[in-house]
Amino acid sequence: MKPIYRNILAVVLGLVLGGFINMYIVGFSADQLGLDPNDPEYMTKLGEVLPTASWDKFIYPFAAHSVGTLVGALVAAMIAGTHKMKIALAIGAFFLLGGIMASVMIPSPLWFIVVDILFAYIPMAFIGGWIGQKFTKPSV
Repeated sequence: MKPIYRNILAVVLGLVLGGFINMYIVGFSADQLGLDPNDPEYMTKLGEVLPTASWDKFIYPFAAHSVGTLVGALVAAMIAGTHKMKIALAIGAFFLLGGIMASVMIPSPLWFIVVDILFAYIPMAFIGGWIGQKFTKPSV
């Protein structure tokens, strides 16, 4: 397969798998907060609960963002034909943009927003890209 097609496939699969893992873990977060994500008023209730929640309630959202980005970047780096680290970091940048948008839409404590944005996206994408480069053979 041509490297350009592998790169496109890498980006698509990295975003889809990373997003799936993110949403799967976020589901646990909703349970921990006593909320039902299927409730039409979920976002309103989440906005009411999060600003006063204790720090331990933010472990699942941080894990969701970190693990989703890590897996998405790792998968993308392993599939990519060329520019593995650039593609992994692009996955991280995409999820970072989503994290910034979520922090604007969902009220959370400032400390969580700072920690989440600084440590959950680009560093995890770099680690995923590094592992993906390290453990895959260069394509011919």
